[in-house]
Amino acid sequence: MKKFKKTVIITGGGQGIGKGTAKRLLMENYNVVIAEIDMEAGKETENELKEYGEIKFIYCDVSKEEDVKNLVSETVSMYGRIDVLINNAAISINKPIEELSLGEWNRVISVNLTGAFLCSKYCAPYLKQSNGSIVNIASTRAFMSERDTEAYSASKGGIFSLTHALAVSLGPDVRVNCISPGWIEVSEWKKESIRKTPVLSEMDNKQHPAGRVGNVDDIASMILFLIDEKNSFITGANFIVDGGMTRKMIYV
Repeated sequence: MKKFKKTVIITGGGQGIGKGTAKRLLMENYNVVIAEIDMEAGKETENELKEYGEIKFIYCDVSKEEDVKNLVSETVSMYGRIDVLINNAAISINKPIEELSLGEWNRVISVNLTGAFLCSKYCAPYLKQSNGSIVNIASTRAFMSERDTEAYSASKGGIFSLTHALAVSLGPDVRVNCISPGWIEVSEWKKESIRKTPVLSEMDNKQHPAGRVGNVDDIASMILFLIDEKNSFITGANFIVDGGMTRKMIYV
């Protein structure tokens, strides 16, 4: 049991932003627990990243309270502590509102928003002990929309609000911040069965004021900044990482 190392739980850690962040934190000498509902992705990521450090995949549907309790219990049993929680797990079901069923709406809210609540609730006692940190992954869709994204956008708006509520309730022992990514290319960070090389056009990149589409490391770098103890005066904040797109006027 490696209690001397800090321990992070990353929900949705088997693919995408979660997987890339897992790799970065392993390289920073964290024990990494990836909570993942996709068994294939979870096992594959554990195997792919174990060369970088101590990583453990735990099956977890973050919308289910018993799964979350088990996640926290197993993590503490293995490592004795929890220092960081990254609420990253999310799904989307995008279709016209007339066709979106109540069950589909509830599923998106349950995973994206209720999951973050449950994980924060059950990690909170251990994060208080370690003076730890929570980072919630929201989206620029909390502040701007494309068509047919009602459930996803509402869930991410909820994450934004949950962040400042948790920061006030858990402070000063636990800091809670939020990242709202824009277009982050994750094709290369998917499980092997659906992994592909991204194909981006010149316009895809040039339409961003930063001159390019975002990558997984852009978000991982912001997470590392927010959980760094040197930045202990930052809490309750949201950081938009989108290459400037939410500040760009677009007229057709």
